[in-house]
Amino acid sequence: MSRFAARRLDDLRATGLEVCTHPGLTVVPPGDVTPASGDHYKVFTPYWRAWEAEPWRAVLPAPESLELPEGLDPGAPFTPDDSAGAGSLAPERQAGGWTRARARLRSWTDGGLADYGDRNDDLPGAATSRLSADLRFGCLSALEVATAARDLPGGDAYVRQLAWRDFHHQVTAAFPWINTRDYRARDREWRRDPEALAAWKEGRTGVPIVDAGMLQLLREGFMHNRTRMITAAFLTRTLSVHWREGAAHFDAHLTDGDVANEYGNWQWTAGTGNDTRLNRAFNPSRQARRFDPEGVYVRRYVPELAELSGAGAHRPWTEGDGEGVEGYPAPIADPGR
Repeated sequence: MSRFAARRLDDLRATGLEVCTHPGLTVVPPGDVTPASGDHYKVFTPYWRAWEAEPWRAVLPAPESLELPEGLDPGAPFTPDDSAGAGSLAPERQAGGWTRARARLRSWTDGGLADYGDRNDDLPGAATSRLSADLRFGCLSALEVATAARDLPGGDAYVRQLAWRDFHHQVTAAFPWINTRDYRARDREWRRDPEALAAWKEGRTGVPIVDAGMLQLLREGFMHNRTRMITAAFLTRTLSVHWREGAAHFDAHLTDGDVANEYGNWQWTAGTGNDTRLNRAFNPSRQARRFDPEGVYVRRYVPELAELSGAGAHRPWTEGDGEGVEGYPAPIADPGR
């Protein structure tokens, strides 16, 4: 539970109301599995083993009706207003709601799930469930998704990702400052570079795979998990800009962002979190060649590169006798080889 959630719970109880909490945000609630030597698991693999062995709660049916206490008016149904905070509302964001969420879950378990283990990093194929925002807003529970998927082809690989989600929640329950402080203090010097940060936010770094991810974020309020890691590593490890700067931008634009997973993953990538490999590298060029070999993902989101053929989309600086592509910036940092 984040500090904000803990304060909110305390404030509700301070009113004199009887406040009851129930599990539901995760498959296995934080604290249900703990190591013998401490209060929470700090590394995923041993957590995963304990998580796998833990029995799950039964999925409960939705209530047929809800009754408000006497004197309360439910009011009109909420309708999002695009004019409020329009700067952070992605124009092509996924529509939410209980009915759409269940349709997406059925479509996923009937179709894409079977190939998830082989295709989850396929950037042009976009072969992920797109259920993350439904989980974040409670349109689906992680438990019902895991229960629906676990015995199906591809279910093992997908359910492991839900365990990663639970892992970050149990870390946050033990370390509620995860969005403001280093989980593991590192002897690192961060740079203040407003121009580089702005280029990164706007998808104008000159590194196509990074820019494609950042432009997908602005357009859809979503980014493929692989490019989340690539873009976060570029900011924190290549540009040496503090992870808090990048996480704040993600928080403003992601429809699926929650404190535990968003900040837990940022710290993991930056080397201040739960990754045991402190010097893990995400070479942008190698990542692009591996997960978008023909440049399809890049051309989809970076309009200036739409006419480049094949893998050439990943090397625009070689076009025009080395002059690059008109209208597209030169790399602000070494993209790697």
